[in-house]
Amino acid sequence: MKCPFCNHPDTQVMETRVAEDGSFTRRRRQCSACTKRFTTYERPDVNFPMVVKKDGRRTEYNRNKLRDSLALALRKRPVPAPAIDAAIEHVEEQLLSAASREVPSSRIGEMVMQELHQLDKVAYIRFASVYRSFEDVNEFKDLVDAVRVQ
Repeated sequence: MKCPFCNHPDTQVMETRVAEDGSFTRRRRQCSACTKRFTTYERPDVNFPMVVKKDGRRTEYNRNKLRDSLALALRKRPVPAPAIDAAIEHVEEQLLSAASREVPSSRIGEMVMQELHQLDKVAYIRFASVYRSFEDVNEFKDLVDAVRVQ
């Protein structure tokens, strides 16, 4: 691993920790040239299915897009970061367990809505209002009423 500070190719692992859920490994490293320390994270390299958009375009799955969508819906809501990370992990587990080469973006949107419904009802309604592209106020009202009943 190259040092991010001086680009020296030789670094030493000082400490290794596995995440509680075992999804990644955190390593503290020290450069043998400049002696600065830095952290690296190792995740398994898995092949997610291609995402098929409404217009038929195919794009690679992007974890950051998923995180940004959740963050936007959850903005200024009292949901802790570990809960958001768990929701992302759950969506990704579902994508991988489907074992298909392609997944419609609408399916990912439904998965996100399920996670938001469990995390925060307001964020769920925010996301649904954009995702479902309501045509009139009554459709939006029906969604809010459905959430109230639960």
